[in-house]
Amino acid sequence: MKLYIAEKPSLGRAIADALPKPHKKMDGHIIVGNGDVVSWCIGHLLELAEPDDYHERYKKWNLADLPIAPDTWQLKAKAKTRKQLTLLKKLIKQASQLVHAGDPDREGQLLVDEVISEAKVSKTKLDSTERLLISDLNLNAVKKALNNLKSNRDFIPLSVSALARSRADWLIGMNLTRAYTIKGKQGGYSGVLSVGRVQTPILGLVVRRDLEIENFVSRPFYEVMAENITEKGEQFQAKWLPSEACVPYQDEDGRVLHKGLCENVISRITEQQGQVLSVEEKTKKQAPPLPYNLSALQIDAAKLFKMPAKKVLDICQSLYEKHKLITYPRSDNRYLPKEHFFEAPHVLSAIENNKGQTSELIANADTSIKHKCWNDKKVEAHHAIIPTSKKLKSASLGFEEEKIYGLICRQYLALFYPDYIYHDTSVLVEIAGGKFKATAKRESQLGFKVLMGKSELKDEVTLPALSKGQLFTCQQGRLVEKQTEPPQHFNDASLLSAMTGIARYVDDAEIKKILRETDGLGTEATRAGIIELLFKRCFLQRQGKHILATETGKALINVLPDKLTKPDMTALWESQLTQIAEKHGSYTSFMSPLLNELKGHIELACKTPVTGFNHLPQPKQKPFKRRYKRKAKTTS
Repeated sequence: MKLYIAEKPSLGRAIADALPKPHKKMDGHIIVGNGDVVSWCIGHLLELAEPDDYHERYKKWNLADLPIAPDTWQLKAKAKTRKQLTLLKKLIKQASQLVHAGDPDREGQLLVDEVISEAKVSKTKLDSTERLLISDLNLNAVKKALNNLKSNRDFIPLSVSALARSRADWLIGMNLTRAYTIKGKQGGYSGVLSVGRVQTPILGLVVRRDLEIENFVSRPFYEVMAENITEKGEQFQAKWLPSEACVPYQDEDGRVLHKGLCENVISRITEQQGQVLSVEEKTKKQAPPLPYNLSALQIDAAKLFKMPAKKVLDICQSLYEKHKLITYPRSDNRYLPKEHFFEAPHVLSAIENNKGQTSELIANADTSIKHKCWNDKKVEAHHAIIPTSKKLKSASLGFEEEKIYGLICRQYLALFYPDYIYHDTSVLVEIAGGKFKATAKRESQLGFKVLMGKSELKDEVTLPALSKGQLFTCQQGRLVEKQTEPPQHFNDASLLSAMTGIARYVDDAEIKKILRETDGLGTEATRAGIIELLFKRCFLQRQGKHILATETGKALINVLPDKLTKPDMTALWESQLTQIAEKHGSYTSFMSPLLNELKGHIELACKTPVTGFNHLPQPKQKPFKRRYKRKAKTTS
C-alpha cells in the first residue's frame, strides 16, 4: 500500500481526486480505488517541548537557570491533533511505500519528515520515500505532479535548514523572553516581554524610525533655477549644479544650506549669455514586472487597498485551497518554469471567465511575448504566484478576494504586454561659468502601463530642440526655497518593504553585500504573522495608516543590546539557513556559535537596569504562555 502524506486535508483531497476511484472516505484518511491511501497532517502535529518538559524546575522562571539549552531535543504531540498523529503513525507502519506531500517549502518539508521520523520507520522505507511537489491544487496540475515524483532524500538539507531555524528560534525566544520578563517584573512591569530573532529587529526598525522623526529638526535649503530663452524665443528652465567649491555649504545629501550662495549665483547669471555644452537623448525601456511572490503582493495590496499583510495571506490561502484559483501562495520566488509558458491561453481564458481582468485587456495580450520570468534555472521547490486555469461556474468570490485575485491576474497579464518605452533628454548648459541641467521625458509606448490605468501618452517636461554649442540668454535666476522633511512613519507597505530589502538598514558593508543576496528579514510565510504578533503583544500600535511603537515596545528596545534589535544577526541567520538548504552549510556550524552567543546575551540581560520598566502602562492582555510552533506560518 502506498501512503500519501499531505500537509493539510485540502491538499490530501486534491491528491485523492487525481488517484483511481472509487474512494472510501474514512476518518482522517481516504482509501482510493487501487488500495493506496491518502492522509494528512493538520499543520504541525508535533512541536518542540517546553522547558518544563525537560525539568520540572523550569516551570518557575529564574535567571539562575538560564540559558536553557537541551542536550537532546524533544518533540511532543499537540493535544488538539493527537488523534491524527496516532492514525498517521499506524498508516506509516502499514505502508510499503511513503510519499511526502508537504507544502513546497522548508517548513512543509520538516512538518511531514518529523511525522515519518516519529513513526520510527526502517531505513529501507525511509530511503525509498518519494517527494510530491504540488503548487496548484487543480486536477490536471496534481496529475502532472504525481507523474513527476522525486526522491525525498534530495530534500533532506531543506528539512535540516527548517530544523535549525526552529531550534534556534526556541533558544533565543525561550531564554531571552524569560530573562527580560524577569527584569521587567523587577522594575514593576507585569507583562511578558517577548524577544524573538525576527520580531525584535522589526520592532527595532519602528522604534528607531519613530525616534528619528521625534528628534528631527527641519532646515531650509535652496536651489537655483535659470529661466532661459533661445534666439527663436523658445523658453526652458535649467537647474543649477553646485561645483565642488560649494561642498562646505551643502549637507550630506548635496543640498545647499546657504541662501547667500544661491543669491550670488542668481546675480551672476541674470541677463547673461549661456551655451549648450551637451545634449543627450536616450530611449529607455521598462519591461513588465515579474509575477508576484508573497511579499511583493502584500506590498502592492497595502499600497492599493490599505490591506494588512496577514489579511492578504489569509485571502491567498482561500484563493488557493478553497477556490483553487491561484498557485501556492507562500512562495518567495518570482520566476516560472518554461513549461508554464504554453499554458498561458488556458490561464487567460480562466481569468476572463472569472472576471479577474476585463475582456478588452485580455484580448490585447500577446501570448507570443516571452518575458524573462520563464526561467527553469531560477525555479526550485516553488514558483511565482499566478492564476490557475480553473474556471468558476458562478461568481463565488467575496469582495476582498476579488481584489487580490484581480491583482494577481493583472501582474500575470502584464507578462504578455510590450515594454513601456519613453525618451529621456538631458541637456547640460553653462551660464557665467556655472553648470546647469535641464531634463525632459516623452512617452512613446505605454505597453503594460495600460494595465495600471495609464490611458494616453504624455510629455512630462518639454524642451525646445537644442544643440551642442547653441547660445541662449538667461533672462533671470529664480531662488527656490524648500524645507528638509522627516522620514515617514512606517505603514504596512513600507514595513514589509523594509523587511524584504533589509540591507538598506545595515551599516556594515560586508553584511550589506551578503544581505542583498538573501530574502531579507524573516521569510515570505512568517512576515505577516510576525507583524501581527507585535500588535497583539502591545509593542506596536496603529495611528491612522501609520505603524508606531508603543511605550512598552520602546522600553524593550532601549534595554536590549543593539545586536538583538538590529537586522544584521537575524538576516545573516537567513543567509546561513539558505546555505544549509542548498548544501553549502551544516547544522553544527550554524548552531555551535549561536549557543556561545546566547550565553553572552543572558549575561548582559542579568546586568540590565530595571529603571526603564518603572513607569510602563500595565498590559491589558492576559499573561500568555509562550510556545514555539515551528510552522513558518506562526511565529519567529
